Amino acid sequence: MSEIIKIYEDKPSEAAIKKVVQVLKDGGLVIYPTDTVYGLGCDITNSRALEKLAKIKGIKLEKANFSFVCSSLSNLSDYVKQIDTSTFKILKRALPGPYTFILPGNNDLPKEFRKKKTVGIRVPANNIALQIVEMLGNPIVSTSIHDEDEVIEYSTDPELIFEKWNNKVDLVIDGGYGDNVASTIIDLTGYEPEVIREGKGSLDVL
Repeated sequence: MSEIIKIYEDKPSEAAIKKVVQVLKDGGLVIYPTDTVYGLGCDITNSRALEKLAKIKGIKLEKANFSFVCSSLSNLSDYVKQIDTSTFKILKRALPGPYTFILPGNNDLPKEFRKKKTVGIRVPANNIALQIVEMLGNPIVSTSIHDEDEVIEYSTDPELIFEKWNNKVDLVIDGGYGDNVASTIIDLTGYEPEVIREGKGSLDVL
């Protein structure tokens, strides 16, 4: 049985954020709000939780394209090879914001992702997500929550999300209604930025 917890984005309660962080540290899976759709995530340093996340998505962990949700650009160098000035300027312009940037991964990636040459980095403009990651002290490995409904691709109502995911995750954060438009994905590993998916984030940042 999981639990649902209400957190207000404009003033997240420190006690509530602590509770979420403890669940993540204990290897739990958490559904949380972002600046786009609701995300499902776990602590990047917890191998067991990463395996659970991949199992829920029905994919092998080493093949999974999960995003790393960071609280700022300051810990990028932990996972990403050195990037050039123009790439850094794009990141500075766009983040925090509704983007996923694909960047070249380095050799310090957790062992589960060592075989991957690239990583998807998110710094969402959502206070709840940012405070969780900041208090946790390292990124959350994350994926979007899809809906089986053919009309609505993403679930937006936290109560309905809780009903659906009740037995699969440890905690659902009710941070208000989510968006149903996913992040814009931009690949910055090549010579020119390449838009992989146009979502909520405007392309003016390029």
